[in-house]
Amino acid sequence: MDGTPTRQDHIATLDLLRLAAALAVVFFHYFFRGATAGDLVAGGYPGVAPIAIYGYLGVNLFFLISGFVVAWSAENRDWEQFAIARLARLYPGFALCTTISFAVVTAFGARLFSTSFAQYAANLSMVAPVFGQPFMDGVYWSIVLELIFYGWVTLAMATGIFRGRKQELIFIWLAISALNEFFIGSRAVRLLFITEFGPFFATGLLVHHLHAHGRSRPALLLLVAAFLMSSCTLSVTQQWMQEAYSATVPTANLVAANAVMHAALIGAVLLRDRVRPSVITLAFGGLTYPLYLLHQNIGYLVINAATPLAGKWVAAFGCVGLMLFVSWAIWRYFERPAQRMLRIRLGRAVEVGRLRLRRTIAQPAE
Repeated sequence: MDGTPTRQDHIATLDLLRLAAALAVVFFHYFFRGATAGDLVAGGYPGVAPIAIYGYLGVNLFFLISGFVVAWSAENRDWEQFAIARLARLYPGFALCTTISFAVVTAFGARLFSTSFAQYAANLSMVAPVFGQPFMDGVYWSIVLELIFYGWVTLAMATGIFRGRKQELIFIWLAISALNEFFIGSRAVRLLFITEFGPFFATGLLVHHLHAHGRSRPALLLLVAAFLMSSCTLSVTQQWMQEAYSATVPTANLVAANAVMHAALIGAVLLRDRVRPSVITLAFGGLTYPLYLLHQNIGYLVINAATPLAGKWVAAFGCVGLMLFVSWAIWRYFERPAQRMLRIRLGRAVEVGRLRLRRTIAQPAE
């Protein structure tokens, strides 16, 4: 990793990696979970299920990428600009995809799923369980962890710690994660400090630091520690797979997959100049967020409806193609303009707030 800070509008290799992560999750849901979790997909795909089972690790890969992108996004920005950029990145697409999922499940999902307007309204907040409602789609849990991560980074930026004491902050975070995951086992601490997935986010932060500022022994040691911890915390989802699906995922396979994911992130960063950003790579990266949010429950309904007409394999892969197209259309015609509009409006609101604060401070005390 070179020691010269680099920055460009887009990193094409990360767009391709995002697409790989999203498709891994899609394949997990369609070719493994669909038949295993209550016959959501009739008959299933037993021939590929032993491979598709590993697709859930695509979420972990997303967290690795997120750590890097957040550190990259925070460069040369103040905390307010960062918060606006992250909110604009997440919320418009989330609101639309939640609305689409609600409409489709309400209209066609009676046999498999149920929903209500109260659930829909709570989900628009992005933190539905806070209001006593389940997520509209099971994948939304990871968005909550992203929000918590963004919140901590925003706080660290506002206090100056993120720029000046980033490595010390990561060390403390990893220490808290280790204590909780290996000794304490508090669910509240796991949520508040993201201790199960913290090592993945931390790795992304560290890869960015090494790439932007050059190699250093403390950063490399933290990177090794984060990898080792992430390999250990994979046992949490390993246990979940056993409890939820009675599926045994070998530890050696998980560690190997984890190594591949870490290598993929580092490789994508090192090879960023080998793949030039283009309309295609931009679209690949852009569509992954709506694809992730939309594909699961709607996909089950589409596959079940199409299977009697076209066969289960055509139905599944046709559904993948449909989800890719719809996700691209959402990104192209809704997300991009909505994000720009939200950034402008929030930016203006911040400027107005700053102006009012200055005027209040400047007024002499009576």
